Order: sequence, then structure tokens, then C-alpha cells
Amino acid sequence: MKIVLLGEPMGLFMANETAHIREVKTLTSSIAGAEYNVAVGLARLGHTPAYCTRLGFDPMGEKILNGLRQNGISTDLVMQAEGELTGLMMKSSTQKGDPDIAYYRKGSAASKISPHDIDGLDLYGCERLHVTGIFPAVSESALSATRRLISRAQALGIPYSFDPNLRPQLWADKGQMVQTLNSLAQGAETVLPGIGEGKQLTGQDSPEGIADFYHAMGVKNVVVKLGADGAFYSEKDGAKGVSSGFPVEKIVDTVGAGDGFAAGVVSALAEGETLEQAAFRGNVIGAVQITHKSDNEGLPTRQRLSEIILAGKV
Repeated sequence: MKIVLLGEPMGLFMANETAHIREVKTLTSSIAGAEYNVAVGLARLGHTPAYCTRLGFDPMGEKILNGLRQNGISTDLVMQAEGELTGLMMKSSTQKGDPDIAYYRKGSAASKISPHDIDGLDLYGCERLHVTGIFPAVSESALSATRRLISRAQALGIPYSFDPNLRPQLWADKGQMVQTLNSLAQGAETVLPGIGEGKQLTGQDSPEGIADFYHAMGVKNVVVKLGADGAFYSEKDGAKGVSSGFPVEKIVDTVGAGDGFAAGVVSALAEGETLEQAAFRGNVIGAVQITHKSDNEGLPTRQRLSEIILAGKV
């Protein structure tokens, strides 16, 4: 299934040791971006992700293009701009909680994407759309472009999933972040907040309360990530429950777990699986990812996923 993802892939310099970024001595260069990670996960599961973004004509832009192609991700919706730069970021390594992140993306090629750019895209054959709350925070232009793509998808009957993926440092203030992200969630088929994110966005303390908040907005499916405890899933006027966390023997790095989870849920829904089955797949892939270093190294192929499920642990 062809699944469109909108975002900003960036050059990533990731710490090779666990410490604050300012204290790290060596870093490894790769490609970053929540949507990029989800796209890699979808491709490994046999889907056809198409990345919509804007890159500079620079070495990092070329590296990202090569990375997309090597991972089986379509570049048909990628634009490049002369005289503009591709965004960069630095990230710490952590085994608990969120990593420290330093962005170098202000004024990047992707941040200048416009609704006009979106209007020029050929969405023929696209069957699903996945967006996050990161790219709309990059610039007003990126927010407008996100809204335009969602509008075009809705006009074509293409369902979209939304992962809030909070990045407070990219927003002017919390109020703007909450209002904007909730407005983007409205109309989504599926919303995927973490429990902490859901509390900030809805003011509700429980997974059930968070789900009810989005159901009241018209969202069909809500899956609330609960970390090691798994995920709470809820269909509007339908099934709900908890899919338990998948057993992990050793955590290496928590970075990318949420993106792996999103790839699992989105791929399962694209294949017609139930929301419960989608939450389970998300839990498994998220668990696999945290046993590896880097944002997407551990994302499994379909065969490997089946083997892990059969083993009952990772």
C-alpha cells in the first residue's frame, strides 16, 4: 500500500556514549526524522512509503535522498531547492526518558515548504497519509503546508493518522502547541499520543480520558502509548482495552521507539487488521527498536517480526 508521510528528514549526529551533548566526544552521522523512521519501518514491512519533503542541494540533502532510495522509500514527492540548506540535529544517547536534542534547522529548505508546493504534488495512488506534530512546528509555512496536505487527502478520501510527537522547544509557548496540534488531530482517523503527551494536550489524566477527548472531536481510533506497560487502544463506539508491553531482555536505546510503534500501528491498519492487533504490532516493533542503537536500525522485516512474535520476547 502506498502511504504518504510529510516531514523534515535531517542529517543526524548521534552521540556514541551516554552523556550530555556538550560532553560527548564522538558522534556518528546518519539520517533522522520521526517520519523518516516510520517510512523505513513501513518499507521493511512491505509497504510503499512516499516521503513528502523539501531538501537543499547540498551533501546532506544528497545523503538523505540516497538513504530514502536505499530503504525502498519513494522520492517522487521530494523537492530540492537551489541555494538552501538541509536541516541538521544532534542527539544524545539515553537508556531512560527522552534524549537531549539540539536542532540546526531554522531557515532550512524543508521549513520553507508552502501550500503551493503541496498543490503541485501528484497524490494518485496514495491510500493513506501519516503526519506528526513535529513538522508543523518548524515554521508557519510548514504548518500551512501540513494543513493543505491534510485537506487534499480528505478531499480524496484518504484517511490520515496523526502522532502528536511533542517538541516543546519548537513552539512559541505551550498554549500554541496544544491548540495547533489538537486542531490537526481533528479529522484524523487515528491519533497516537503517548500518555504524557495526551495529558498535556487534553488535560486528562487517564488513557480512557485522553481517548474520550479525541473521540469527542470525531477521531475514530485512539492508541495511547504507555511505555513498558504497552498501549491503550480505543475505537469510537467500539472495542477498547490494553495491549500489554512486549517483553524486552535488554534496553539499549529508547530513541525511535515511538516511531517504531507508529510504523506498526499504521501498517496493521493499512492491512485491515483490528485496532487491538495494530496496537500489539506497535508494541512489538517499539520493543524491538529499543534493543538497538540509532533511530531505525532495529525496525524489522515482516519475516523477522513473525519470528520475534513467535519467540514471545526480544
